[in-house]
Amino acid sequence: MSAPPTARPPAAAPPPSPASEPVDEAESITVVRPTPPPPPPFPLPPLFGKFPFEGIEVHDPGLQPYLYLHPIYAPHSEGKLSGRPFMKTHMHLVERLANHLMKGGKFTGKKSKALQTVRLAFDELAKSEKQNPLQLLVNAVENAAPREEVTRLQFGGISVPRAVDASPARRVGVAIRNLALGAIQASRKSTRPIHSCLANEIALAAKGDLTSFAVGRKEEVERVAQSAR
Repeated sequence: MSAPPTARPPAAAPPPSPASEPVDEAESITVVRPTPPPPPPFPLPPLFGKFPFEGIEVHDPGLQPYLYLHPIYAPHSEGKLSGRPFMKTHMHLVERLANHLMKGGKFTGKKSKALQTVRLAFDELAKSEKQNPLQLLVNAVENAAPREEVTRLQFGGISVPRAVDASPARRVGVAIRNLALGAIQASRKSTRPIHSCLANEIALAAKGDLTSFAVGRKEEVERVAQSAR
């Protein structure tokens, strides 16, 4: 006679699939910030052939990831970053200043003239302040970047102003815009060339002087925002 069949043990439950595990959405979000380009096979020349890129310090930790100060051959991206959102942080600080200068009058669309104005302003800064003009520009952006701004909230049929914190990317953009706008307005009111007005605006803003257009605009915006808290 054949042996009776033996009972098989119950099969083990399969392990849970990774899709069934909870995923924290906050941990899955990554922020893309500008990273330095790979080192070139040979050393890069200084900015405009005179001003070194090394030794530039950013004292505001909130603005440091959004100030592109890596060495480049020339501050001209040839429109490669235009039309792409949030790519201004990958554009060099000097080129962004030249782009804002192109928005005023005779410099509209003339990139070579705007860059030549920045170069002449840097030469004047180097002679008068005895410092690296690139460091002075960074200090000016830090002192001219507003920390608070005012927005309007709609409650029924009433519009109420409220103070809001400015994002680091917007702080950098507003500071550069005000520096260029201050130089353009100063050149219209005097006989000095625009590169001299730009050098004077950067020097005053680097010191935090309230006579600077950019620093004065920042103080005005923050004062209005303080009253709207």
